[in-house]
Amino acid sequence: MKEIVLAGGCFWGVEAYISRKNGILETEVGYANGHVENPTYQDVCGKGTGHAEVCRVKYDESVVSLEEVLSYFWKIIDPTIVDRQGPDIGNQYRTGIYYTDETDLETILKTKEEEQKKYSKEIVTEVEPLKTYFPAEEYHQKYLEKNPNGYCHIDLSL
Repeated sequence: MKEIVLAGGCFWGVEAYISRKNGILETEVGYANGHVENPTYQDVCGKGTGHAEVCRVKYDESVVSLEEVLSYFWKIIDPTIVDRQGPDIGNQYRTGIYYTDETDLETILKTKEEEQKKYSKEIVTEVEPLKTYFPAEEYHQKYLEKNPNGYCHIDLSL
């Protein structure tokens, strides 16, 4: 089982979208790469914690490659916008790819380079090692599964 952590705006939609893909074994939403220990949702949304809303993705690389997982991710974000996706605005909604395995960096940068060819503006999606990660509160986990009419700016049919 491999792991990658993705920030693409509101974590509900990222989780709902990615979790439907073949080879994805587990998803969990949380907060990553900030400077506050065990933040709450309220902390992340308004107290300058530096955390991004993220989806931790565990996948079976014999079924789906990192390149494929990242191709799904690139489809659902606008990587040229700083601190915003859809109507969600704030540093916690920035886009990012946070890796736990240094050997994944080459693949990540290759997909970012390929994606850049689609845009005239520079891609601002962070690519960094995962420094900190804290699971979000239980009510955020599988939120759109629990709340089928819940808010989501991502087209889940892509």
